[in-house]
Amino acid sequence: MAKTIGILFGKERSFPPVLAEAVNKTGGGKVTAEAVEIGPLRQDARCAYDVVLDRISHEVPFYRTYLKVAVATGTQVINNPYWWSADDKFLDNVIARAAGVAVPKTVLLPHKLHPPNTSSESFTNLTFPIPWDAAFSYLGFPIFMKPADGGGWRNVHKVDTPEEFFRAYDDSHTLSMMAQEAIEFTEYYRCYVLGRERVLVMRYDPKAPFERRYVRDAPPTEPRLLKRIESDCVTLCSELGYDFNTVEFAVRDNIPYAIDFMNPAPDCDSFSVGEANFQWVVLNAAEVLIDRALRPRPLETTGAWPKRLAPRKTGSS
Repeated sequence: MAKTIGILFGKERSFPPVLAEAVNKTGGGKVTAEAVEIGPLRQDARCAYDVVLDRISHEVPFYRTYLKVAVATGTQVINNPYWWSADDKFLDNVIARAAGVAVPKTVLLPHKLHPPNTSSESFTNLTFPIPWDAAFSYLGFPIFMKPADGGGWRNVHKVDTPEEFFRAYDDSHTLSMMAQEAIEFTEYYRCYVLGRERVLVMRYDPKAPFERRYVRDAPPTEPRLLKRIESDCVTLCSELGYDFNTVEFAVRDNIPYAIDFMNPAPDCDSFSVGEANFQWVVLNAAEVLIDRALRPRPLETTGAWPKRLAPRKTGSS
């Protein structure tokens, strides 16, 4: 009986149907693909798909619960909804440093405004006054401020002075924000990483208009730098357990700094990524999905990082 791959997506129109077509062409009748269909979910129902590619559950909590139940009852889901639900960019920086990947200096900031259902009494353990000068001394200016769990460049600010920092901080409201050392880069890259081993390194210009950020006809990357970027991509996605991700690097003094590597539903629109990159991600995603359907993995709750960040040993009495 053929294995079935379901594609769960939102507003996308170029990637999902072309990916389904590629799976159906490549699957040789053993694996087929289609758009997921789901209505109200009964607790005794089983997922109709052997594999689901998740492109939208970060925006739709109903889908996220559906996928967690699907995994619990035997479906392979890319990406892992349990880890994706628990992950954040600040924790990822800690994991990256432990794995030997260069990242910018980063500080996690207290909420500017009280989150819902909290008050000042909820923050008994928060240090007052907040030692802002120590944070500024550690990071240096300019600083990038961004949500610890966010994407799409939403609520991202570059600030050059304490005054600009506090204006941006005031605008963050209840978000959990990070302040990060700005890497003044000479080169910037965005990389598709599929199946924790397939890497496409793309020259990228984050300052360009959205539809021109993927640089066409870019000059070749120096081989040693390219090898380091590819290796860091595999390391990060293996540690985090993501099978469909993008990793961004800013290069300073020939060192690639991982800037953003929690992108489990990255842009795959042919309009923005360009035709050559689009064809690469379609072909490789199809092959990764078919392989997962034919060779399912045991249940994972995270990637490999817990083995690296072992609990502290307690002294013997």
